Amino acid sequence: KNGSFNGCTSLKQISIPSSVTSIGANSFNNCSSLTSITIPSTVTKIEKDAFMNCTSLEQVSFENPSSLTSIGICCFRNCSSLKQISIPASVTSIGWGSFSHCTALEQISIPSSVTSIGVDMFCKCSSLKQISIPSSVTSIRRHAFFGCSSLIEISIPSSVNFIGNQAFFSCPSLKQVSIPLESIIEGAFPKCIKIIKV
Repeated sequence: KNGSFNGCTSLKQISIPSSVTSIGANSFNNCSSLTSITIPSTVTKIEKDAFMNCTSLEQVSFENPSSLTSIGICCFRNCSSLKQISIPASVTSIGWGSFSHCTALEQISIPSSVTSIGVDMFCKCSSLKQISIPSSVTSIRRHAFFGCSSLIEISIPSSVNFIGNQAFFSCPSLKQVSIPLESIIEGAFPKCIKIIKV
């Protein structure tokens, strides 16, 4: 249910039973001591803010074969200890701001079923150095990589036809960008002071 464990600041571990098919909004919001979570293969959606502010969360795993199709808005926002996550291939929708302010995030795998990098998706992921954008993606939305201060290079596939305003705002380490000529860019790279190759 929504908000089931919201604010359980001493909760360190929990086992989600296989009878669960959805993790409701705010279910584990502000569970600041939770260190790991395994999502059962029966879960098809994780709703908004489900793990937001789980500042000690280091590991998120998904049972195989995963049935997950949707990750909600701000789902993992401010999970500041999360270093890496591999999103299941079954996922088709990732809500805006899902991984924003995950300041320790270094690696993330985006499946080829995803078509858009949403607003604020990786905003302030200050440890993210590189990311592979699959050829299924057609748009990169506003502030998607805002403040990714460690991002060095990025290759944007030819499938992308829209890059939103300030999508890469204040990425001061970004040196190399590969952009499709057909893309519509709205002030996407301000304050990227080290770009030497496009």
